[in-house]
Amino acid sequence: MNKVVHFELPSEDRERAKKFYALVFGWNMEDMPHKDDVYTFAITTPVDDHYMHTEKGAINGGIFKKESALQHPVVTIEVPSIDDHVKLIEQAGGQLVVPKGEVPDMGYYAYFRDTEGNVMGLWENKAKG
Repeated sequence: MNKVVHFELPSEDRERAKKFYALVFGWNMEDMPHKDDVYTFAITTPVDDHYMHTEKGAINGGIFKKESALQHPVVTIEVPSIDDHVKLIEQAGGQLVVPKGEVPDMGYYAYFRDTEGNVMGLWENKAKG
């Protein structure tokens, strides 16, 4: 069974969103350069050096710039292979909307649309070694 490991919140104004979630829920925010922009980690529970949660059952999230394909909150599911799961998604009637990309030293991500029109995320941890 593949588990939910992350959530993402698209924003039109990142600083406004960061301030809101920090004030209302006490989340810590940490910006990280990503591609030509910034990705903000929304830390809701303690993390290790790779920003992975350390409490069983807890997840952390992120805030990013709203894009045409990513307009609503996204739930991210960890899978052993994004490539294999994209094939399964397409066979089941879903479609890839953002191809596999890399987060250096952490892993890989992609986004897909399910048969109901929901955009969801995929996460594949980078092999340790």
